[in-house]
Amino acid sequence: MRCLDYHGAAMSDLLLAMRSRLLPAVITALGVVLVTAGLLAYADPTTVGAEAAASPTTEAIVPSQEPSSMPSAAPTAGPSATPSADPPGSASPDPTATGGSPVATRVVVPALGIDLPVVKGPDGYPLCDVAMYLKELGQPGEGRATYLYAHARDGMFGPIYNLAIQRHTPKKMLGMIVQVYTSDDKLYLYEITDYRLHAVGTAALEDALSATTEQLWLQTSEGPKGTPGKTQLIAELLSVGAADHKDAHPKAKPLACG
Repeated sequence: MRCLDYHGAAMSDLLLAMRSRLLPAVITALGVVLVTAGLLAYADPTTVGAEAAASPTTEAIVPSQEPSSMPSAAPTAGPSATPSADPPGSASPDPTATGGSPVATRVVVPALGIDLPVVKGPDGYPLCDVAMYLKELGQPGEGRATYLYAHARDGMFGPIYNLAIQRHTPKKMLGMIVQVYTSDDKLYLYEITDYRLHAVGTAALEDALSATTEQLWLQTSEGPKGTPGKTQLIAELLSVGAADHKDAHPKAKPLACG
């Protein structure tokens, strides 16, 4: 009887040990699989939307009129597609978010009636009702070029298109002042000193990418969707000063448009 009691106790201890060690291990392994599956689902580029999925892969940082992560615009009186409140594949960009390094939040060209919130450019087709910055370049105060772009539409960069392409008078924009507000409540004043028409391909960004002084580049398109040429305005820094917090943090309401 003592022998049976001994073996029975030993078997009970063994089962208890297996249950206390193996079960948590199985649960932990299952949890890792589920978390990994969730991360992969969030990272899946096919969830971004049809426009982003159709982005060309041959122009990584080249301004393009087609859906891509690059600057692009189409000169029309308004969005050609019914805009939605939420851009595909991203939360509504909000320039009031000030985490990290300061970024451009608003661009104003008083002489042209341009006044737009600035947000980070999306990976898909450019947004409407905002200007966007090209994340591959710099921000005001970094000692290099800041590159802002917007559609050539009314309420956006349409006035640039109107003077440069429709009226063939881009020289009228030379000397105009551009105000750029940043998320750290600063106001940068630039003067437009040069312009470029029909900019195409990677060469269009070479000078901006290689700039070693404070510059501002503004870009818009020169024709309907698919037109390759772009108009660029180049501005040099005049001064930097403090800005009212409210002025530097406009409420952006970007619209997905095509």
